[in-house]
Amino acid sequence: MDVAFSRSFAQRARDLADKADPFTRKRLLVVAEKYDAKLGKHSPASRNLQRTLRLPRTVPAVSVISDAGEA
Repeated sequence: MDVAFSRSFAQRARDLADKADPFTRKRLLVVAEKYDAKLGKHSPASRNLQRTLRLPRTVPAVSVISDAGEA
């Protein structure tokens, strides 16, 4: 495949991802990442996909910690 084609197709996928819903955006960014990998580089968008969000700490429900002797 031609380098110019891969570069332009990856950019086109990123441009479409900017306008897409979250479900489609994620998949378009994966496509862009694959075309960038063919060029030997990682796209900035792919780095954002790999970051994970921290989950908030949850507090157990009050019923769980009340009188442990009751059944």
